[in-house]
Amino acid sequence: QVQVVESGGGLAQVGDSLRLSCAASGRRLSLTAMGWFRQAPGKDREFVSSIRWSGGSTYYSDSVKGRFTISRNIAKNMVFLQMNSLKPEDTAVYYCALQRVGATAYDTWGQGTQVTVSS
Repeated sequence: QVQVVESGGGLAQVGDSLRLSCAASGRRLSLTAMGWFRQAPGKDREFVSSIRWSGGSTYYSDSVKGRFTISRNIAKNMVFLQMNSLKPEDTAVYYCALQRVGATAYDTWGQGTQVTVSS
């Protein structure tokens, strides 16, 4: 069974930094990509960032570009989201997701980790 577990959320102040981690596990796990999404209260879930497992190409939403950095550890099937210069509008539950080889979309999601940025 494939599982995704996030960690690293918490409370921060404006301008602070936080680092989220996400670990994927499962037998014979072969990944196409991993990504981060977030959902703020009363809003739809939105894309934040993703990274291609082969080649390492990265993608960011305009709202986080230049402030957040995604990286991966292939050997450990982990992805990280370094969040700098946090803003109140970054407050949300952050979800990690993975897309396995052969899947057409992200097919396994974590439970989410809360990030709260206070002004």
